[in-house]
Amino acid sequence: MENKNSYRNLIVWQRAVELALEIYNLTEKFPKSEIYGLTSQMRRSAISIPSNIA
Repeated sequence: MENKNSYRNLIVWQRAVELALEIYNLTEKFPKSEIYGLTSQMRRSAISIPSNIA
């Protein structure tokens, strides 16, 4: 049973997860030459938002 005060119930956390998923979807369309550059940096920063809230 999930605690009613869980971070998962926070709207800000839910939106941050949605943003991270959107960033992953968008960066899939980036050139393969960017996989270790801009793509990686954007994905790591997007994941850090919900991670830090949790």
